[in-house]
Amino acid sequence: MAKVEQVLSLEPQHGLKFQGPFTDVVTTNLKLGNPTDRNVCFKVKTTALRRYCVRPNSGVMPGPLSMCR
Repeated sequence: MAKVEQVLSLEPQHGLKFQGPFTDVVTTNLKLGNPTDRNVCFKVKTTALRRYCVRPNSGVMPGPLSMCR
């Protein structure tokens, strides 16, 4: 199977960090960037659906040079 080309840029690149206290809702940001001149679809998945809510969890990033927070 061919290697899939990485199209979107991610910030942070390697993981999200959540700052406590965890007695209330805690948020953090993932920034997606589309450096191409093409439209790119994305979908964010979580392994713990009841603990983490992602909004928007999917969409289309129109090119060129668009960003989604």
